[in-house]
Amino acid sequence: MTFNPLQERGIPLDRQLRNWRELNVEPIDPDRADPYTRCRIITMNGIEIEAIMFSHHFARRCQDLEVRQRLAEVRYIEAQQQKAVNWLLPGTSSVLETTLAYEQVAVDLTAWVARMEPDPYLKQAYQFGVLEDFDHLYRYANLYEMIEHRKAEKIVDQLTEVMPGRPTKMHHRHPVDNVREHYDRETAQAISKLHALTVMSAEQQTMNFYMNVGPMYMEPIARQLYQEIGLIEEEHVTHYESLLDPGESWWEQWLNHEYNECYLYHSFMQTESNPRIKAIWELHLNMELEHLRIAADMFRRHDGRDPEQAVARELPKPVTFEPNKEYLRELISTQIDYTTLGTGYVQEAHERFQRWQDQIMGGEEPPSERVIDENRARSGDEYRLETEGTHPLYSLRTH
Repeated sequence: MTFNPLQERGIPLDRQLRNWRELNVEPIDPDRADPYTRCRIITMNGIEIEAIMFSHHFARRCQDLEVRQRLAEVRYIEAQQQKAVNWLLPGTSSVLETTLAYEQVAVDLTAWVARMEPDPYLKQAYQFGVLEDFDHLYRYANLYEMIEHRKAEKIVDQLTEVMPGRPTKMHHRHPVDNVREHYDRETAQAISKLHALTVMSAEQQTMNFYMNVGPMYMEPIARQLYQEIGLIEEEHVTHYESLLDPGESWWEQWLNHEYNECYLYHSFMQTESNPRIKAIWELHLNMELEHLRIAADMFRRHDGRDPEQAVARELPKPVTFEPNKEYLRELISTQIDYTTLGTGYVQEAHERFQRWQDQIMGGEEPPSERVIDENRARSGDEYRLETEGTHPLYSLRTH
């Protein structure tokens, strides 16, 4: 059944305000919830944060008082949505448990996007990035075992494997080599624009989370690991945001943001296993349909085009959280040694990469390597979660 969000009518904006009782959502049960329900919550929190920050940046550059007032009205509702979504996460979960869930999102969301992306250059960008997030999950899982004496399968279940990807120490690149070519807004498929905005928003949320929670730990290795991976998340945001066409007007960007929110809430409403959470996705979809109508009206008035010239008439196939084990295994076997050079990819370290590595390492092993050594010393071995057989590469030590 097709769904054109531009033709649907949602809840009028003046009826979207919620009181404290309505915003006081019940969090999920961390011991019983589907891990992918938690992944959908984390994803939508990142999407809402991006919507809020985009609106603030737009308002700071807009001289039209009426437009700034309308942005503020929509943005306040987006802020309420973000609070309702993010407050679904249980307060009983530790920072490290939430971190593991963030990395599960990064792995399975980016892998799904890579599988579905029609543009070969954009597909390569997602394939490259997911092998790094995969390794981050492995490093944090070892930190979790070492500090909290628990196994990461408590969080990821058997849905996502935990093992080395591209070694985290190899993720430190010269900043110019993190900037990709952007898609062409005139020729790119609509789904490609949504993919880029979605993955960029998710990575941005992770970057912000790590830069704030990292110094809250007392253990030196934890503080250092969050610092290292937090810097890599900055690289990832640069990597993904550079895929967006900077030639899109503010009005087109606003339209894309609201359309993407409709797309994701509609997707998760269709795939959610928890009826109570599904009802929240449905409510927020009906709110976002009105936000999209407002953005579409502004696009017509200020950009001078019909919205259907910029976005698809029908929502694409729903974004789906599902295991990507075989896909990731194939990427590990063929692309683990990739790095970037300019806007392309190479399979050997080059001079600029090596100089950067030498400078940032300072002759010492980084925290991402030491956390494995320290966990092996304390626990007797490093932590891995392998399912459904093994691959010869998995027996290799990456440090």
